[in-house]
Amino acid sequence: MPAFRIKRQEGDDGVALQLIESEGDLPPWGPNEALSVVGHPYPRLEGREKVSGRAIYASDIRLPGQLYGKVLRSPYPRARITRLDVSRAEAAPGVHAVLSMLNAPPIGWYQEGQLFESTVRLVGDEVAAVAAESEEQAEDALRLIEVAYEPLPFVTTIAAALAPDAPKVHESGNIAGEPVIYERGDPEAGLRQADVVIDERYETPCALHNALEAHGGTAFWDGDQLTLWDSTQAVFVVREEVARAVGLPEHRVRVIKHHMGGGFGAKQIAWKVDVIASLLSKLAGRPVQLILDREAENLVSGNRNPTRQRVRLGARRDGTLTAIVAEIAQAAGAYRTGGEASDVSGTYQSLYRCPNVRTEQTAVYINAGPAVAFRAPGFVEGAAALEQAMDELARALEIDPVELRRRNYSEVDQPSGKPYTLPEGLRLSYDRVTEAFGWQDRPRPSSSGTKRRGTGFAAHDWVGGGGHDPGYAWIEMNADGTVEVITGTQDIGTGTRTGLAQIAAEELGLPLEQITLRLGDTGVGPYSPVSSGSATQATIGPAVRAAAVDLKRQVLDVAAALLEVSAVRLSIEDGKVLVDGDPERAVALSEVTEKIAPHMLQARGCRAPNPEDKAVRTFGAQCVEVEVDTETGTIDILRLATSHDCGRIVNPTMVDSQVIGGITQGIGFALMEERVVDDRLGIVLNANLEDYYVPTVADAPPIAHAPVDVPDLAANSTGAKGIGEPPLIPTAPAIANAVYDAIGIRIREYPLSRQRVLAALAAAGQGEARS
Repeated sequence: MPAFRIKRQEGDDGVALQLIESEGDLPPWGPNEALSVVGHPYPRLEGREKVSGRAIYASDIRLPGQLYGKVLRSPYPRARITRLDVSRAEAAPGVHAVLSMLNAPPIGWYQEGQLFESTVRLVGDEVAAVAAESEEQAEDALRLIEVAYEPLPFVTTIAAALAPDAPKVHESGNIAGEPVIYERGDPEAGLRQADVVIDERYETPCALHNALEAHGGTAFWDGDQLTLWDSTQAVFVVREEVARAVGLPEHRVRVIKHHMGGGFGAKQIAWKVDVIASLLSKLAGRPVQLILDREAENLVSGNRNPTRQRVRLGARRDGTLTAIVAEIAQAAGAYRTGGEASDVSGTYQSLYRCPNVRTEQTAVYINAGPAVAFRAPGFVEGAAALEQAMDELARALEIDPVELRRRNYSEVDQPSGKPYTLPEGLRLSYDRVTEAFGWQDRPRPSSSGTKRRGTGFAAHDWVGGGGHDPGYAWIEMNADGTVEVITGTQDIGTGTRTGLAQIAAEELGLPLEQITLRLGDTGVGPYSPVSSGSATQATIGPAVRAAAVDLKRQVLDVAAALLEVSAVRLSIEDGKVLVDGDPERAVALSEVTEKIAPHMLQARGCRAPNPEDKAVRTFGAQCVEVEVDTETGTIDILRLATSHDCGRIVNPTMVDSQVIGGITQGIGFALMEERVVDDRLGIVLNANLEDYYVPTVADAPPIAHAPVDVPDLAANSTGAKGIGEPPLIPTAPAIANAVYDAIGIRIREYPLSRQRVLAALAAAGQGEARS
């Protein structure tokens, strides 16, 4: 049984108790330990289900009497509803329930509003919802709802929202919460001491998640028990938030997620769609499935917040940083959603050694969809500016961009003052990526011709160590020697099933095919935190290993009684119990477990907190070569090399998949992805996959992945850290730096679209652009 101690803390909000749990006396696998399952490229356990179409997603649920929900949304960016009549919709054929502010219970939503309100604050805000026997009948009923609006003034950009006479998105104004300020040292003095100062402004766009599977699910009430089949990264978070909204205790709400078509951070909280489906089901007395269409997905289910960043870097002639100052404004949308924060300031505070740092981050309301976490939230936006500024500084100092970063290397997490658990992680990333790319021998840019090539570099840090929240796992061994691993976590498409099963198989000495992993169900497994921050493998993996260690001990005790030898002489390899490691003296594990049937061996494991005296981080770096067509503005990425410290690699195939996916998403952020809003009408013009461009296979360059693959033995007992988000972070600035190298013009506003490239070239031709 996991041991724990209680830590009592007193603060302004009263007494808080923290449960400090232990994984037991569990030393990490050593860096040179011979592992037979972990570290090997097994295919996904659920691969056959997915390619054969048997995998069950939220929209695949079909229940007897199931209804289908649709939502009527505001056509205005800001308006007051002066009249709402749903009577014709209620009487429409096939309609079983209509929900609106006229009959919905008073449920607070977001940090500022209600589930339904008389004031709408964005195009797409929910006005009413219908449940009918078919989607077509539900859509027909929506057209019968009569709504009168009084349009109100609105703002759709950060600049407009901050103007002195700006219309107020909320009565409190357009500043969303208090600005977040961090400072160490004396930044202004640091700038005065500098020999060179970079002072520039950068802008990043609003990017849309556009996961293949939209938000939504199916809700069904059985008496006072609510079951919700949902597309989510956090079954326990959704259970808690939905239970609170509908007025149920948590044990009467069950949330299930079998498979998931992506989330990228947007699905780590409950959304209105979850509660609306639940309330419609209760009104109708039948199951209701409510899945957002692509337009609604892009209007109301989150986005990467656009930012405006002023960055000032000061440095001595030898490249030593004397000051980093960042002033950041970011659009929160019309509401604040909660969930994982977009920490744009974070990378400024930690990536480079600097005694004088100040960041100020201000969130601003605008009349558009709410921002929410998006794959490395904040660090992508921050790196897009900081890493361009570092490149500008390197050129001003005439120092190689990689060398400048080496001269400002930090082995300590500067905000906390704690040393990193793997202090050489970023340095190893520098070494391996530059070697894989051939950085020292890279081709030099040419100033002639219409197709010009250039190279760029960028680095990053990120969390990814897990352990901030508890995680648990149960393991059961059946009479035939097969094993079931049960946890409440969720596989959001990253291969979690496979990675966790490999941990169990390794510790238990079993072939992977003898392991079954059950997850994604609050009614079956123990608590697990949200799958975000690249933390799932690093959080649940150690819990699985701890349970497996306990189960193995039990198995060997039973085998010792059967074989009449001491348990210390026994081991398990490839599903067999060996005496003194001798294959000739082996007995099948099933023979041991059959002797105690129908008794079942069971074990529990938990994740201990991260070390208190060290900081767990992941690091990485990328090199890229581009070709810019100065006639069309097209940027072609010719090749890209990447290296990331993610601790021990549990499954190389899964890691490669995350690296390729993250880089591809980073290419989209760099070159094409941008929500476009008509500022006169407040309408999103590309809330679809026809006009909102995302990268395709044709946009993906050859990617050379040079993994660090050094176990982080101080991070946790498996030595593994996260990889889902890091590959995305440095891609955009590496590309932007390569574009500058190619054409000699600095483009500080993302994405680097053809239009922006051509405009920059035209301005430079007229002497208007700065380089």
